[in-house]
Amino acid sequence: MSWPINKNKSIIPACDFSSLKKLGEIVETTHDLKGVGAYKIGFQLALSHGLPKVVKEVREFTDKPIIYDHQKAGTDIPETGKGFSGVCSSAGIDAVILFPFAGIETEAEWILACREARLGVIVGGEMTHKGFLEKEGGFISEKEAEKIYFTAIENGVKDFVVPGNKPEKISHYRKLIDGKVAEATLYSPGLVAQGGKITDSGKAAGKKWHAIVGRAIYESGNPRKAAEELSKELK
Repeated sequence: MSWPINKNKSIIPACDFSSLKKLGEIVETTHDLKGVGAYKIGFQLALSHGLPKVVKEVREFTDKPIIYDHQKAGTDIPETGKGFSGVCSSAGIDAVILFPFAGIETEAEWILACREARLGVIVGGEMTHKGFLEKEGGFISEKEAEKIYFTAIENGVKDFVVPGNKPEKISHYRKLIDGKVAEATLYSPGLVAQGGKITDSGKAAGKKWHAIVGRAIYESGNPRKAAEELSKELK
């Protein structure tokens, strides 16, 4: 198990596409960069090829952590957590991202199932896009998003997803989390293509933070150069 990430700050290329060939090219050309801490695998690769095949492709080039983002896992009945965690663990996934919008019982049981399967658990409560929060016309209130983070903390989680294109919200959640968790680690999508700036979000996140970057790397034409340049923005 290659977890946790062995540095305080890094770039995590988000592989949110379906091409196994593209995955191999990105990992092959970026895995030796010091600023790259892990790889995030999205559902398109998983559903197109199966997690074992996807993990095998990454492992051809690196032993850096592989994070699976089911987009959005943890939103079902409590009992299904064991099935999900079992599949991820047997495939060789190191950590998973959960956005448990189905309530407190599901969140607790999925976290437990993932931990029993020896998976790292990263929990998010607020997403990056417009219209998510209730005050923007969405379904989830800020108070409910906070409850997701608090429930994760109560169940032993120390890794959290916070929206990278909302540095003020990163600061908000960081204060809530820091008051309850020693040495918490934050992770942020929503950077570059969605408007978030690595320098601003990294400053708001504090000491332990990882920037999850997708399109700005895999649509760049030169993933290595893009990842290298983005790494320079980590402070």
